[in-house]
Amino acid sequence: MPPLTLAAVSDRYLSFAEREEIAILHAQQLGVREIARRIGRAPSTISRELRRNASTRSNELAYRATTAQWHAERRACRPKVAKLAADDRLRDYVQDRLAGTIARPDGELAPVRFIGRRHGRRADRRWGKSWSPEQISNRLRVDFPDDESMRISHEAIYQALYVQGRGALKRELVACLRTGRALRVPRARTRGRGKKFVTPEILISERPAEAEDRAVPGHWEGDLIVGLESSAIGTLVERTTRFTLLLHLPRMDGHGAGPRIKNGPALAGHGAEAVRDAIADAISTLPEQLRRSLTWDQGAELAQHAQLRIATGLDIFFCDPHSPWQRGTNENTNGLLRQYFPKGTDLSRHPRGDLDAVALALNTRPRKTLGWKTPAEALDELLRSA
Repeated sequence: MPPLTLAAVSDRYLSFAEREEIAILHAQQLGVREIARRIGRAPSTISRELRRNASTRSNELAYRATTAQWHAERRACRPKVAKLAADDRLRDYVQDRLAGTIARPDGELAPVRFIGRRHGRRADRRWGKSWSPEQISNRLRVDFPDDESMRISHEAIYQALYVQGRGALKRELVACLRTGRALRVPRARTRGRGKKFVTPEILISERPAEAEDRAVPGHWEGDLIVGLESSAIGTLVERTTRFTLLLHLPRMDGHGAGPRIKNGPALAGHGAEAVRDAIADAISTLPEQLRRSLTWDQGAELAQHAQLRIATGLDIFFCDPHSPWQRGTNENTNGLLRQYFPKGTDLSRHPRGDLDAVALALNTRPRKTLGWKTPAEALDELLRSA
């Protein structure tokens, strides 16, 4: 056995001294959790250490610190030959599940056409089996339950596709992944995509209970409905009475006159400043008891929520990401509004008078949830009783 490294490479890895302590405590018949508590490590770390680095020369798995340290250092040696590069049978299995062709009964290759209305006609892509690396990794246990050599993690497959120097798989096979992207997106980058203007103190979980049960009027939900060429109309709906206000968001001068300037003004008319001013103008016409809170999604159009709160006294709350059901009243109203403002139409051509007319139509339409009263009648009744 070669000489051992007694000092730990970093705190992330177990040191030889820790392995000696594990061996002593394990010999005393202490459980995994008790050993973990005594040496200050996670129970999963101890369990994995006892399972992977035990001595296997005797008939039973005996844990010895020197043997465990040798196993750990042997595994840590770099560079290592990628498993897919060394095992032809495993590599063929993975490649076939990633890019295995799909053919018609006559044997002709079947292509697939992606025609995206949003981004125009896209290039044709060859059909493949296109299993995900996770599906391949877990299916190996089903297809080869007794063959331990036919095992590979989904991360190893991703590295074989993306990491230079570990390319046991053909680089072009990344096109068979669902995303088809040529480079991986680090998790740290995706975590950084959160909206910087949304803090835990203003998430919907902090909204007062009175807004949830609709017992007290004055709690609003808001959103934008978007049309052709980035045109938009703002919508505000009161949760108790379903009373609706529509925000006019006209385009700014210079829209469409030239190429869009990165980080320039939001000429489409629904930037943070325009939406802030439109909400403030609409809310300021209401009595104070109807200005309690506003719930919005995490769209950047409400990035100036702090200034809006100062100007109107309105508490602002944001839904969780990708959770439109948390503004169910507003989403339902937006669906009603599409009767007047269909998708794929230019919403900027509607003047403020048109928006007022549509809002009046909705507010004078009887609602089953209000006992067949109209939102205007329900709101008037609440104001009279206040």
